[in-house]
Amino acid sequence: QVQLVESGGGLVQAGESLSLSCAASGSSFSISRMGWYRQVPGKQRELVATVTSGGITNYADSVKGRFTISRDNAKNTVSLQMNSLKPEDTAVYYCAATYKQYKWSRSETSSWGQGTQVTVSS
Repeated sequence: QVQLVESGGGLVQAGESLSLSCAASGSSFSISRMGWYRQVPGKQRELVATVTSGGITNYADSVKGRFTISRDNAKNTVSLQMNSLKPEDTAVYYCAATYKQYKWSRSETSSWGQGTQVTVSS
C-alpha cells in the first residue's frame, strides 16, 4: 500500500503564495499519476492539478496560470506551488496517487492523504 503524507498548509493573505508538498511511501509500487484535490464544506471534492510519471500536467480552469504542480519520480514526491491566492482557494487540500501494487499488476488503485487546510483571507 501507498501512504501519503502532506505538509505546507496554513493561513495567508490574498495575493500571497503557499507551497504544498506530499511524499509517498511504501514498497513495490509503481505510481502512474499524482495530484491535488480540494474540498469545501457542502461541496464535492474537485480536481486542482495532476501530473503523470511522464510529466504530463492537468489543471482546473480556476487555477491555471496561478498554480504549478511538479513531482520528483525518484523521491515519489509531488508539490503544488500556489501563487496569487484568492479567498476562493480556501479549502482542505488532499494529495492523491494512482498506482499499481506491483509493476505487473493488471489494475490500479488509489490512495489519499489526510488533507491539509489552506485558508486565504481577504
